[in-house]
This record gives sequence, structure tokens and C-alpha cells, in this order.
Amino acid sequence: MEVFSKSDIGLVRQTNQDDCRFKVLSKSSAWAIVCDGMGGANGGNVASSAAVEYIAEAMQKEYHSKMKLAEISEMMSKIVLGANKKVYELSKSDPNLEGMGTTVEFVLVKDNKIHVVHVGDSRTYSIRGGKIIQITTDHSVVQEMVNRGEITEEEARVHPSKNYITRALGVNPELRVDYIMTEFNYGDVVLLCSDGLSNYLDTTQLIQITHEHRGNELTEILINTAKEMGGNDNITVVVIY
Repeated sequence: MEVFSKSDIGLVRQTNQDDCRFKVLSKSSAWAIVCDGMGGANGGNVASSAAVEYIAEAMQKEYHSKMKLAEISEMMSKIVLGANKKVYELSKSDPNLEGMGTTVEFVLVKDNKIHVVHVGDSRTYSIRGGKIIQITTDHSVVQEMVNRGEITEEEARVHPSKNYITRALGVNPELRVDYIMTEFNYGDVVLLCSDGLSNYLDTTQLIQITHEHRGNELTEILINTAKEMGGNDNITVVVIY
């Protein structure tokens, strides 16, 4: 397997509150994390980096290649809940960090399965041929409006409330996570990203750019395209082949 990542501050923000990490475990398995932090001047940086660090260390300790599907689901969810506790405790230890939090996309591709633990409005996509599937569902105010039929997906991308998320890691002592498992076939591309990408590029653009580019060039082009279209947020991309 191959994994490539890139994170960019964008054109407007003073700091990059995104963080990411990945590791190739074998020819048929790899994991990746994308976190988009929020809260105060430094809170977002602390939340995203603490979550990434915790998850990466926990994966190193707890994962083994013989795990069954149910064990993987339980392990990944448990790790993210542990990261939630870690970030929440950090926020309570320093008044300057009060209320900080982060999204999380935690993905393990193993053999023919994609395992995702998801919180917030960062996203994980699967691209196969000319089709793209958004594996995750945003935990956001505008997504709830879309679900109720009040606005369309296109309207949600430019809605003034698009940045309000309904679930974040580290904000509360308890957290409800989404765990999703789906199929992975040879030739598929798994794309993790913060909303600095998904707010600017639609699915047609994601498919086209992914078909035309690969590896580090792909992550570079995706980020540059988001910046050309506004770049008002930090932008982070991880691709898994």
C-alpha cells in the first residue's frame, strides 16, 4: 500500500490547526488520521496534535495483524474515545484551552476493508473508477438541514452556518463516534480531508483530479485547487492506494 499526505495553512489563517499522520503496516494494510482543530488562538493546534499523537501511539500498542473485524471496530472506537478523554482533560488544565476540540477521521485499510471512525465535518471518500462515495456523514448543522430537506447539498457548501459542527472530540467528557466499514478493491483511492478541501471542491472535481494525478502530485494539486478557489481555511489531504 501507498499513502501520501499534505497539510497547508491556506491563504487566510494565521496558524494551521489541522494535523495528520499515517503509517503503512504491510503490503495490504495502512492507517491514517486527519484532525481539524478548533478553539482559541492555540486551542485548535493543541487539540488536533494531541488527538493525532494519542491515536498514533495507541495504534502502535494495540493493533495486531490477526485482529478480526469486530476486534478492529472495538479497538478503533476505544482509541478515539481515549483521545477524547485526553483532549478534554487538557482543555480543563489550562484556561486558555477551554472549549477546544477537533474533528477526527481515523481510517484503517486492511485487506479488502476500509474501517473508519469519524467525528465532525472532516470527510473520508472512496473513489473507484468514475464514482465517488462519501463514506462519512458530516456532524454539522447544515447536514442536519440537508437531512430534513430544508437545503440542498450544493446550498450547504456555501451556507453561512457551514462551519458549525454538532460533534467534536475533546469538547465533552463523553463522545459518540461513527464507525463505518466498507469495501476496498485494488485500484480504489481512499481520500481523507479537512473541510478546507471539501468546502471548495465538489465530487466531480475530486474524481477528475484523482484520475489525472497520483501520489504527492495529487495532494499538491488538490490543495492548490482549493487555494485557487478561495483557500479561506487550513487544508489537509491524505490519500491511500
